[in-house]
Amino acid sequence: MLFFSLIILILFNFIYSLDNGLGKTPQMGWNSWNHFGCSINETIIRSTTDALISTGLAQAGYTYVNIDDCWASSRDLKTNFIIPDPIGFPSGIASLADYVHSRSLLFGLYSDAGYNTCAGRPGSFGYEEIDAHVYAQWKVDYLKYDNCHSFLTNKTIKERYERMRDALNHTGRPIFYSACEWGDMLPALWFRTIANSWRTTGDINDHWLSMLLNIDINDLFADFAAPHGFNDPDMLEIGNDGMTLNEYRTHMSLWSIAKAPLLIGCDVRTISKESLEILTNSEVIAVNQDSLGIQGKKKRIDLVYNTEVWAGPLADGSKAVLAFNRANNITQTILVLFTDLGWQLTSQVKVRDLWLHKDLGEFQGNYTAYNIESHGVQMLKMTLITL
Repeated sequence: MLFFSLIILILFNFIYSLDNGLGKTPQMGWNSWNHFGCSINETIIRSTTDALISTGLAQAGYTYVNIDDCWASSRDLKTNFIIPDPIGFPSGIASLADYVHSRSLLFGLYSDAGYNTCAGRPGSFGYEEIDAHVYAQWKVDYLKYDNCHSFLTNKTIKERYERMRDALNHTGRPIFYSACEWGDMLPALWFRTIANSWRTTGDINDHWLSMLLNIDINDLFADFAAPHGFNDPDMLEIGNDGMTLNEYRTHMSLWSIAKAPLLIGCDVRTISKESLEILTNSEVIAVNQDSLGIQGKKKRIDLVYNTEVWAGPLADGSKAVLAFNRANNITQTILVLFTDLGWQLTSQVKVRDLWLHKDLGEFQGNYTAYNIESHGVQMLKMTLITL
């Protein structure tokens, strides 16, 4: 009975989605929280907008400039309109949105489905229609909606997030709706008609084990992602210096094959050349932004050697594949069986390395990934050769 219930849920996910025309592929952009927390202001947002362009990140597809918590201060006592922090944002949010739009980028804000945000600023519960109207007036393109301070609302998560969904739709302005409910109540099973993306996990930290935990949890819900509705294991930590470059390359590879949102969480104004190269790899990004929108997932797990093979289909009929060495302090060889990818044992397959930008040749039945460093991956595109 449980099996058939899951099948029905999966079919429902592919048929129904939030009807706002957004999120055909996972969102890409920048978010202020991971690096700046509450230490944000309009000067940082303007200079970050400029840096996204000057570094080539915007051209690579990172188009959303998203302010997270701590931009709001209070509400107007007469209108109940939300008031931006006058110290950090003296020019106002509309002016800042205009600046971002003048650079041909998109502008995002943050709020919360409770009485207060996680940092104690005014939340949107009970003010959904007012706030959505103000966001539309300010020409906001994206809303991240958090889940703090909600225990006294007497409303379920579903009800609270539906209220803001409806309020955003009433504005007539297309606003990408990103639900940040930390995976509470298994949102992947029922959030497709509510939001364009939903968090499957708690917050990420700039640490190898935190990154692994989030992507492992996210993988459990792979079958529930599809165009216009994607699982979100939280933002990218690449460039924040808590992991090695090899680990950041793995981070980018896993998020890309899993069709996760690619939201940069570092200070792009001072980003290193090496981190920039990871974030702007066009072949890896193409996997994430593939129009088929089907999340790649684990296909083979070796518990003895602590290695994995991940794979997912692409719109042109090829497969994106990861040979992933999770083990500590050991370089390993990983076998990719074509039967694990849905092909035949006799299949002839062309293999390309997406990090090296190099064709590796044609292989029959399997492919062997040699010398995969500890915490490293080889990210591949495999194409079936038809005679």
